[in-house]
Formats: sequence, C-alpha cells, structure tokens
Amino acid sequence: MASAHKYLLIFDFDETIVNENSDDSVSQVAPDEEIPDWLRETFQHGFYNEYMQRVLKYLGDNGVRTTDLKAVYEKIPLSPGMPALFRFLAKNQDRFEIILISDANMFGIESNLKRYGYHSLFRRVISNPTSVEKNGCLSLGPYHSHSCPQCPANMCKRKIVSEYLNERSQERVKFESLLYVGDGANDFCPTVIFSSTDVAFPRKSYPMHKLIRKTEEKQKGSFKAKVVPWESAEVIAQYLQALLNKS
Repeated sequence: MASAHKYLLIFDFDETIVNENSDDSVSQVAPDEEIPDWLRETFQHGFYNEYMQRVLKYLGDNGVRTTDLKAVYEKIPLSPGMPALFRFLAKNQDRFEIILISDANMFGIESNLKRYGYHSLFRRVISNPTSVEKNGCLSLGPYHSHSCPQCPANMCKRKIVSEYLNERSQERVKFESLLYVGDGANDFCPTVIFSSTDVAFPRKSYPMHKLIRKTEEKQKGSFKAKVVPWESAEVIAQYLQALLNKS
C-alpha cells in the first residue's frame, strides 16, 4: 500500500481546540444573555443535538441571525498551547493528515477556524450539518445514526473514525499510527479500538482522561493506546516532534 501521510491526527473541537463549549457560548446573544429555564429543561441525556436544534430555533425566533452567531464563534478562545501546536503542524503538514470530528456544528467550527487562520490545516471537518434559513437564522441537523450505546444519538466518533480509515484504505493510504486529541466521553469511544502503536492525548482530568484511567483501573492493559495527558497543547507538540525525530 502507498502511504501519502505517515500519521493520522484527529482533533475534537469543544474544550479541545477551543477552551469553551461552543454550544454554551451562543447564550451570549440570547435575550438577557441566557437560555430560559423552560428550554434548558427540555434537554435529555444522549439527545444534546436535538436540544441544540431547539436552542437555535429559539434564538432565531428572538431575532438572532447567523452574523450574530458568527461573531460569537469567532471570539471563542483557543485552548492553552493550541496556537503553538498548530504552528508546529503547519510546518510539518507533509507528516500528518489532520481531521476534526466534533459534535458541535459545522458553521461554528468553520467560523472559528477561519478567524484564527487554521482551517486549511484540516483535510476534513466532520460535524453536525447546519444551514442558513431564508430569514437568516441557523438551523442544525444530526450527523448520522448508529447503534453504539455509549454515544449520543446523533454521533458516534468510533463509527466515524472506522469509516474514515476504511475510505482512506480504499484510496491506498495507510497510516503508521493514529493520534487522537480530545477531552470528552465521546472522544474516549474511538480510542477504545486503538492499538499499542497509537496515541491518545486526553485533556488532563476531563471526562476522556477519567474514562481511560477507570478502564485501566478495572483491567490493567485493557486500554491499548499510549496515553499522553495535556493541560497545554505544547505538550502534544513536543511529543509529536519527538515522534518525528524517531521516524
């Protein structure tokens, strides 16, 4: 098999690339800068995407337009060390194929990445689809359906990673190893299928990191990937630099 790129590097978005939950950030443009209790109480575990569809509709009904949302998404700060990591990746683009998988939404992610100038680093951005309605409001849909009991109804990142690897394999691209940067429980799911040559970069003390530790406590050696926790993404850049030096 031909190998166009050596490593597949996968990023989450919320609280990984950016230092906030972008869905929560939209409350800044809501009336009184908060989502009302009656709407927040409609949230059901595992159905966050459907809840956000209702939030965006509520915002639209109250005069919030995509230009207002874009301004919010553009202001969300990057996580500590993330600019340094992205600068490193920009200099070594030939060694990494970089994709983003997020349960946020396409409009918000692309607004933020383009604002900071990092959109072109990613070969593909995979997230829940958005569309601009005739009245200028933003609407949201689910990404796909799946049968994984651990993941939200609209997105299983393990299924997405598996499908992406299968697609690239058919295009005769084979990766030396898989690298995953994330923070949430839904970022843990894809790393369960990783091997000992792969690396999980969980944000320190966030749900992904806690689930990895819990898995290891239950059965040592059951989580196969190497684990490199981070508080600053500079830790990731240093690890990747060392990886390139060895290869």
